Amino acid sequence: MEDKETKYELYKFIADKGQSPLRVDKFLVDRIENISRTKIQKAAEQGYLFVNEKEVKVNYKVKPGDEVKLTTFYKPEKIELIPENIPINIIYEDDAILIVNKEAGMVVHPGYGNESGTLVNALMHYLKELPLFNTGELRPGLVHRLDKNTSGVMVIAKTEEALSDISKQFYDRKPDKVYYALVWGSPKSSEGIIQEYIGRSLQDRKIMRVYPNGEHGKHAITHYKLLKDLGYISLLECKLETGRTHQIRIHLKYIGHPVFGDKEYGGNEILRGTRFTKYKQFVNNCFAIMPNQALHAKSLSFIHPVTRKKVLFETELPDNFKNLLEKWEQYMINRERK
Repeated sequence: MEDKETKYELYKFIADKGQSPLRVDKFLVDRIENISRTKIQKAAEQGYLFVNEKEVKVNYKVKPGDEVKLTTFYKPEKIELIPENIPINIIYEDDAILIVNKEAGMVVHPGYGNESGTLVNALMHYLKELPLFNTGELRPGLVHRLDKNTSGVMVIAKTEEALSDISKQFYDRKPDKVYYALVWGSPKSSEGIIQEYIGRSLQDRKIMRVYPNGEHGKHAITHYKLLKDLGYISLLECKLETGRTHQIRIHLKYIGHPVFGDKEYGGNEILRGTRFTKYKQFVNNCFAIMPNQALHAKSLSFIHPVTRKKVLFETELPDNFKNLLEKWEQYMINRERK
């Protein structure tokens, strides 16, 4: 048995600059999967809940910049990070940064249930000579992430200095992040801004939901622009001011336009179009072409941590995304001819 006076960190979160006062138990429930407020209450009663290194009760109101920690006296099991020789699609590299085009289906960092085969496992093999990738950190070099089934551009820091610099840029919302999303239907306005709070669903901790009154979750801002209207679906460009979990996917669902093929948010059902069998077969064929959600991180721009110049990195749409677009375009042409 470990010494009960020894505290082991389980979770640590830094409250955003825009964080409105919120009970610490609600704050943690919105950020930790499969945890209840009752469990947090018990942890607080046992002295394992801290804000800014001071023990607090669950009614403490979290403020901007607060460091919230949940601890335990049991030493948590650590996931063993194993370098793996997994191909990485590298689009740029220098001594400070690595830019990759992540494939859909690849998890970014290890976690319970995904201990191997992740981008981090691949990076630890590719960058094994660098000190940053030999520290035992669970997420070495990562300053942001993409969902497992979202493809596109990511920046990896190769040094501690670059990691600190780029992390601060992301914290201050400086980088420009552009995504392409194929969605069901077409927005009424060709351009728009979605500003809705996002937090974990109280019914299913694995997915997010919008909280219009802001009681739960974090403030999130998504800008969208219509690029192509294909009748039953449309191609949107989305720019993020914030980087919340599943932000684009849940925001687009909230305005009635789920991302095509998105299993978590209903985009894998036929939401627009006719009832004809041929149409249903066509859409099912489209789902088969792209079994993941049709969401791609198209470009990323930020200040280079060494040169201090603004850099822009862009990626092509994956082949199956292109094929999906072409298939819908051809469908609409054939439909208009009839």
